[in-house]
Amino acid sequence: MNTKTAKRKNLTRLAIWTMAWTVSTALATFGSLFLWEGNKVLTALSIVLNLGIGIGMVMANRRLLEGSDELEKKIQMEAMALTLGFTLIVGIAYSIMDSTNLIPWDAEISFLVIFMALFYITAIAFNTRRYR
Repeated sequence: MNTKTAKRKNLTRLAIWTMAWTVSTALATFGSLFLWEGNKVLTALSIVLNLGIGIGMVMANRRLLEGSDELEKKIQMEAMALTLGFTLIVGIAYSIMDSTNLIPWDAEISFLVIFMALFYITAIAFNTRRYR
């Protein structure tokens, strides 16, 4: 199998794992509200399923990175490092703003996840443009 075919296969595998994780996250979040009406055992099982699929998604991402060339690895690793650092800094500031009542709402993890995703996409685009 050539490199391009292997990369496409790894990317498809990552996309499938990511979609499965997204669906399992929705199931864990909304299942107890709409499907099994607060059954704690089913809720716990859906969370365990979500964690397992999440681990599969991380491993698929790792496999994709392992099959990438050096420039792609550099772009990804720098974007990941920046995203981790900025998410940590922004997340802690966001939590402090909530605990000191500087914001009129509760700090929700979903806002931080959105920030992380948008920052990562921006860092990938910036690094791709910068290195190519």
